[in-house]
Amino acid sequence: MQELKKTAIAAGVAQAVLLASGALFGHAAFAADNAKPETNTVVVVGQRAALASAQKIKQDADEIVDSVVADDIGKLPDKSVTEVLQRIAGVTIDRTLNRADPQQGVGDGINHFAAEGTGVSIRGLSLVRSELNGRDAFSANGGRSLSFEDVPPELMAGIDVYKNPSAEQIEGGIGGLVNLRTALPFDHKGRKVAFSVEAARSVLRGKNSPAFSGLVSDRWDTPMGQFGALLDVAHSRLNTRSDGMQVSPYIPLTNAVKGDTSGKQYWVPPGGGWTSNNFERDRDGLYGALQWKKDSLSSALTYFRSKYKMHSTENALFSTTNPLSIVLDPGATFDDKGALLMGTMRAPKEPGIGVGTDSRAVGRDADTRDLAWNLQWRANSQWVFKTDVQRTTATTSGWDNTIGLDGYAPKESMNLATSPATLVFDAQDRAFLGDANNYYWSFAQEHRDHAVASQNAARIDAKYTFENPVLNDLRFGVRFTDRKAETRSTHDSEWSQITQSWAVGDSWQPLNSFAYLKDPRFAGNNMVHAFNNFFGGKVATPPSVVVPDPSMVVGTPPEAFAKLHGYTQLVCKAPCPDWIKWSPAPYGDDKGLNVQNERTKAAYAQLRFGFEDLPYPVDGNVGLRVVRTDMSATGYTLFSPPNAQVPGVPLIAAQSDKQSFDNSYTNYLPSLNLRMKAGSELQFRAAFAKGMTRPEFYQMQAYTTLSQNVHTHQDTVTKTTVLDSVDYSGNARGNPMLRPTQSSNIDLSAEWYFGRTSSLTMAVFNKRLKDIIIGRTTAYTLNDNAGQPHDFLITAPVNGAKGRATGVEIGYQQYFDRLPGWLSGFGVSGNYTYIDSRLNLGKPVGGVWCTPKDTNEANMARDLAGCDTDGHLLGGVPMTGLSKNAMNFALLYDQGPWSARVAYGWRSKYLQAVNGWGTAGNNGVDLNPASPNKGGAYTVNYALPTWGGAYGQVDMGMHYKVDENFTVAFEAQNLNNALYKQYMQQQIGLKERGSFYTGRRYTLQARYSF
Repeated sequence: MQELKKTAIAAGVAQAVLLASGALFGHAAFAADNAKPETNTVVVVGQRAALASAQKIKQDADEIVDSVVADDIGKLPDKSVTEVLQRIAGVTIDRTLNRADPQQGVGDGINHFAAEGTGVSIRGLSLVRSELNGRDAFSANGGRSLSFEDVPPELMAGIDVYKNPSAEQIEGGIGGLVNLRTALPFDHKGRKVAFSVEAARSVLRGKNSPAFSGLVSDRWDTPMGQFGALLDVAHSRLNTRSDGMQVSPYIPLTNAVKGDTSGKQYWVPPGGGWTSNNFERDRDGLYGALQWKKDSLSSALTYFRSKYKMHSTENALFSTTNPLSIVLDPGATFDDKGALLMGTMRAPKEPGIGVGTDSRAVGRDADTRDLAWNLQWRANSQWVFKTDVQRTTATTSGWDNTIGLDGYAPKESMNLATSPATLVFDAQDRAFLGDANNYYWSFAQEHRDHAVASQNAARIDAKYTFENPVLNDLRFGVRFTDRKAETRSTHDSEWSQITQSWAVGDSWQPLNSFAYLKDPRFAGNNMVHAFNNFFGGKVATPPSVVVPDPSMVVGTPPEAFAKLHGYTQLVCKAPCPDWIKWSPAPYGDDKGLNVQNERTKAAYAQLRFGFEDLPYPVDGNVGLRVVRTDMSATGYTLFSPPNAQVPGVPLIAAQSDKQSFDNSYTNYLPSLNLRMKAGSELQFRAAFAKGMTRPEFYQMQAYTTLSQNVHTHQDTVTKTTVLDSVDYSGNARGNPMLRPTQSSNIDLSAEWYFGRTSSLTMAVFNKRLKDIIIGRTTAYTLNDNAGQPHDFLITAPVNGAKGRATGVEIGYQQYFDRLPGWLSGFGVSGNYTYIDSRLNLGKPVGGVWCTPKDTNEANMARDLAGCDTDGHLLGGVPMTGLSKNAMNFALLYDQGPWSARVAYGWRSKYLQAVNGWGTAGNNGVDLNPASPNKGGAYTVNYALPTWGGAYGQVDMGMHYKVDENFTVAFEAQNLNNALYKQYMQQQIGLKERGSFYTGRRYTLQARYSF
């Protein structure tokens, strides 16, 4: 497959030589594996014409498709591809920085807001394929599709979303297929030049962000044929801030109120916290196209590059309190289910309420490059042949560093009756939190990762046109790919203690004392952070807190880490054991490397037909696609003993086992698309198909980590550490033997086109899925030094569920041309989607408890259905990422030089994860009457399903065309100052987990074209 890259480059050199002979650059009559002529029209005359073009694409397409077309050169209606996609019926996006690949981060992205959105789903399914001009397109994100937020929208001419692709299209998108279309030189009649500049401002961040884009395109007639060239560049910067308030999971406590000895059970969160995150993003794009055509031959060479650079900094306060140590002051109030509403917490058996603060810095660079060449030969009036070769490379590098301080506050007051929740602090509390002498150096965490993904692809297609009143044409072809994915990351000891409470004591503990900042040896390198203008002033300003100096978390790893971990040895008892000494997290060795290779071979045949003589003409296509997949993976199973050598804990030697896997499968994917025309305006469609989506690459990683988790508490009298329990867990980041998720799809639609920009459409769909990938628990056994076996319970992805997604989509758009005068410029556009889903987990989860903990049955029940903090099984979880209701509505105006849009997008709540970061833990209290651990501390390994709350946002844009060439614009995002909320599912109801606020953004833009 390396020859494919050489072929593409050689073809490009040959075209450049031809151009130097008397033309210039060129592009092709077709731009892709499956590009359609009608989808390559560039519209340059405004919003109304863009809607008309998108409507025409939908009306004439062979399949069920929805489109968005740029209303000017490089002018999609939103500021990111992700935000554009959410305007399409059936398409939704997530609003968190949740990164799927567990090697690319520390796993807490679900707790961070994304201003531009992430995670595109179609009809509730995240199993979405991405294409660039009909070819495979992907990022090195551990998945199979693009990170759409990485792609510059300024380079796009349009976006097509196929809901039920045909056999002719590349396999892999059960949810749907997103095709990003760029402009081609022959799309313009002659020379075209356009450029734009803009400045954006985030109100909460208070910082301006520049952007610019430019396009030059031309075409020439020469004796050697017609040549065309296009160059498109774009750059944009985003500066935002998001503030967050979060509440810990509610824990069941008895006698929780001081003086109450009734034994009544209450549900109390052991604290809350707040965060402020500054986010900066640079996005660059470069696109070039060469096009040539002479007689029956046409050819194209395209190059696309997208660069994404992100950096964020964060300061936060969070709770570190042992739930069983909490006592509420008299006067605390509770709801009818016993959940705390308002109260003041203290921890009389501890030095105080445990709190922590941190400084954090996160960065990521991503780069995707695509080089493609194609050739088309029209042999005669009936035969057309096409060839296409492509080379795609993608890289990403990330880092994430955190330093934490801990301390003990006298008390913490919470008001959970408000939304967002409110943490109340009096003058004494504020003074305490703002005093560096009350904090000690607690922990540091480092992370690095680097991933490379590449693919060579080649295909040959042919089309034979029949001279027959029924048979239109037969299309057939073959496609070959060779794809490789490598991910390298830090491993073993990313998180490490500096002076943690479990390591300080008078018994076996290695440390004499905490590294308090009031000690001259440990002073400095900190600052007081004020949460100014928190939530834009819409909630009470939290107290200022002491945080590590932000400069200390810069670097990979930061130089300050060695100094901070030197504090550990300064308070360490002699002789200081080796296990307490710090060393950087291993990086660059084979143990942190995952390598996967995948080759595919596909063949298809598709027949297009039409019965035009029927009273209601019917046309369509029927086809079959067969694809063979061969993959291999290499990775490690790793175990590192815990740092703390607590008496009574079995000693198990470190493990490092290298493993290799091979997996192959063949899929047969038939499809049938029918269209009946009931007149020039009304038509009906029916589509039937089988689809498949291969597992994401991160799901096939052969990488397993094992952990021996030691739980202790400090005796308040003897000041010694007491061993509570030891559990053995593990996490398999992937399963290289996974099979594809498969679906059987049915779509029915009715479409009424009663004007050039006027339509009313309705579609109903049903997708039945099998081999859905879910997490399940198995056992992996290691022997300790005494020869005793210990079962590590490993959660790993498996093909273990079936599901169904059934729904309806309704779309409507119209301009009211018959209204008098300036009123005739008004129009509306809207859509609504309803989806009902069912998830069958295959193996029924029995019983009502997920305890005693650390058993295979308990962990499996937790991972499949969720487990409450008291050990109760939760259940009733739907498919992740699926909102039952979603809608978009836009008020439009186009009249003379004015064009405007006010758009509102909304989706109902949706499940983000069953076992997600922040709502899963091990500090639950087991209330299972049959459990030997009943009533004990740290006796439940719970997982509360995390839900994204209903979210609606108002955006607007206003454009004024000064003359035929010059346009100015004003745009605004999140005009309604929407809050994004998350909830955690417990038996006492959906409790608010967190709220995030990012505020409004405004943009001024000037565009010039000729």
